[in-house]
Amino acid sequence: MKNNLVELQNISKSFGKTLVLDELSLEVKENEFITLLGPSGCGKTTTLRIIGGFEKPDQGKVIFDGTDITNIPANKRNLNTVFQKYALFQHMTIGENIAFGLKIKNKSASYIKDKIKYALKLVNLEGFENRKPSSLSGGQQQRIAIARAIVNEPKVLLLDEPLGALDLKLRQDMQYELMRLKEELGITFIYVTHDQEEALTMSDKVVVMNQGYIQQMGTPEDIYNEPENAFVADFIGDSNIIDGIMLEDKLVEILGRKFECVDVGFGKNKPVDVVVRPEDVILGKEGEGILDGVVTSLIFKGVHYEMDVQAGGYEWLVHSTMCYPVGTKVSISVIPFNIQIMNKPEFDDERAVVLDE
Repeated sequence: MKNNLVELQNISKSFGKTLVLDELSLEVKENEFITLLGPSGCGKTTTLRIIGGFEKPDQGKVIFDGTDITNIPANKRNLNTVFQKYALFQHMTIGENIAFGLKIKNKSASYIKDKIKYALKLVNLEGFENRKPSSLSGGQQQRIAIARAIVNEPKVLLLDEPLGALDLKLRQDMQYELMRLKEELGITFIYVTHDQEEALTMSDKVVVMNQGYIQQMGTPEDIYNEPENAFVADFIGDSNIIDGIMLEDKLVEILGRKFECVDVGFGKNKPVDVVVRPEDVILGKEGEGILDGVVTSLIFKGVHYEMDVQAGGYEWLVHSTMCYPVGTKVSISVIPFNIQIMNKPEFDDERAVVLDE
């Protein structure tokens, strides 16, 4: 069983009167790719900065490989950070950028030369050592920033939204590059993003944060398929989140109709939140399903059609490979396994996401 490499114990942090982290605890194992995911202001970057030594917690401890490093400065910690803005030295060549940390450590010229060559090969940029950063694309500059970090052989690599400035295709390419590097180097990755797809694609473990709290932690599959509250369900992918009544074990009332489900232990006649992913909504001919409705919008997304269906006084989001034109009368069904029942949220930070965009 892998040991915990990083532990955050009851970390709290405020900036002025704003509480950013509230007694947050987290364990990161060796060679794990863990992603801190959440909206702006949720505390994920502050968490990363506290691990890196760029911020000091108001209370709590940072444990690294069994040692308390809470008060140890950033440059004394065996980890490196890759930022979104690359932070490359524009007046230096690529080779000089990569060698910067090694020169500070007084490594020999031959050692540095070998490390530059090794790092450039790892990020598929062999022969670039004499070029300047300004001659490279955004994706290439980001790979150089990663190369500069990994030549120092950190046990942990911290990445603060490193792909945020790249276009979609480059971002996807870099996601696979990072996954490959993690496996090849055996480095532990702690990654910060607000991009749900990025988190689900790359991570061994996803930590969903909101308002300074961890809302849920688990594998990408667990987070997507078994959200613990409305916030997680709404933030991770698209969801239909509907008020329901748990009539009894394995039977829930949604919009006046009874749907079979697989959940138990909620009691009888209890108000609950019901989550149905759009790809799990089954459309059929009017009268064939449980709930009848009408298609109100249709968008072609390439791999599927995205539709809004007005049914039971609720606008369902539906993803289907079948096209139902606007105005088509349809029915809605959901297989029991694809209905997720959740307790009503006790706190505001567990409610569904409300975006200003």
